[in-house]
Amino acid sequence: MTTTRRLGGLDVPAIGYGAMVLSPGMYGPIDDARADTALTAAIDAGGTFIDTSDAYGERGHNEQLVGRAIRGRRDQVTVATKFGLALADGAEAHAVRVGYAFEELLVNAEPRYVRGYAENSLRNLGTDVIDLYYLHFPDPQVAIEETVGAMGELVAEGKVRFLGVCNVTPEQLRRAYAVHPIAAVQTEWSMWRPVDPDLLAVARELGVGVVPWSPLGAGFLTGTVRALEDGDFRANAPRFDAESLRVNNASYGALETLAAEAGITRSQLALAWLLHQDPAVVPIPGSRTPAHIAENLAAGEVALDPDLLERIDAVLANLTPVGATLLQDAR
Repeated sequence: MTTTRRLGGLDVPAIGYGAMVLSPGMYGPIDDARADTALTAAIDAGGTFIDTSDAYGERGHNEQLVGRAIRGRRDQVTVATKFGLALADGAEAHAVRVGYAFEELLVNAEPRYVRGYAENSLRNLGTDVIDLYYLHFPDPQVAIEETVGAMGELVAEGKVRFLGVCNVTPEQLRRAYAVHPIAAVQTEWSMWRPVDPDLLAVARELGVGVVPWSPLGAGFLTGTVRALEDGDFRANAPRFDAESLRVNNASYGALETLAAEAGITRSQLALAWLLHQDPAVVPIPGSRTPAHIAENLAAGEVALDPDLLERIDAVLANLTPVGATLLQDAR
C-alpha cells in the first residue's frame, strides 16, 4: 500500500485526521488541553491532512484549535476546511431536511457570502491560504454552479489552493466540476454506510478524490462503543440507541475474527478496507486519544490480500445495521 494519495492535484497522506471530534458537543465533553494534545499527536504521527470546518464548535472553535496546532509547522500540514453551515451575519437560513442525528441543517451558500466565510476561516486558522476548501452542504436555494463560481475566485486570488464539495449527489458533483476543477468530494462511507455507486463512478470519471467522512461508522466500527456520554450528538441517531447498539455490536462482531487473522485491529480493518476500494480514497477518522490516532494512521500501510477482501465483503453482504445512519439522503 502507498502511504500517500492524490486528491485531484493535491498529494496527501493515505489516512487523514478528522478534527471534528475535538470540539465539545460532538462526541461528548472535551477540553482544549486534550484537543491540543490530540492534534499534536496526529501531526507527529504523520496525520498531516487535517479536516475541520467553521461549523465545528462555537464561533470557529475547531478551526482555532487547528490553527494553534499548525503554528510553526504550517509547511508540514495540509489543511481542509468547510463553509456554509456557520451562517454569516445577516444571511438567511435555508433549511435542509436530512433527518436522524441532525434532523435538519440550516445552510447558506450564496456567492456574496463565500469570500467572508473564507476570510473568517483564514483568521481562525492563522494562515494565509486554505489548501482544500469545501462547500459543506449544498444549499437547496442556490445553484451549486453559483457557489462554486465564487469559490473559484478565491483560488484565483490565492486564498485557496483546491476546491471540494461535500454531501452532494452525482449530478451536483458533475455540475460543480463543470464550473471549476474539484479535487475532492466528501461523503459518508464506511462498512456500515455504503457509498453511492453513481457518485463514485462520477468521481472516477472526473478524477475527483473521495474523502469518506465517518469512515469508522462514527466510532462504531472500532468495536468499543457500548454506551454514549451525555452531550454526544450520536445519541440522536437510531443506530446508537441502546437496543440497536447491542444488536449491531453482536452482528458486527464477525469482523473481529477477520481483523485478528490479519493481525490488525477492527479500526485498521475498516480503514484498510476503504483504502482498497479505490486508489483515490482518503478516509478522515477522528480520535481524541494519541494511541488510537497512531493506530488509525498505521492502517495506511496495511495490505489486505484478495482472499481476505473477498471474505470481508461476504461478511458485509450478510450484515444489515439496525437503525438509520447519521444522515438521510434527502437531497
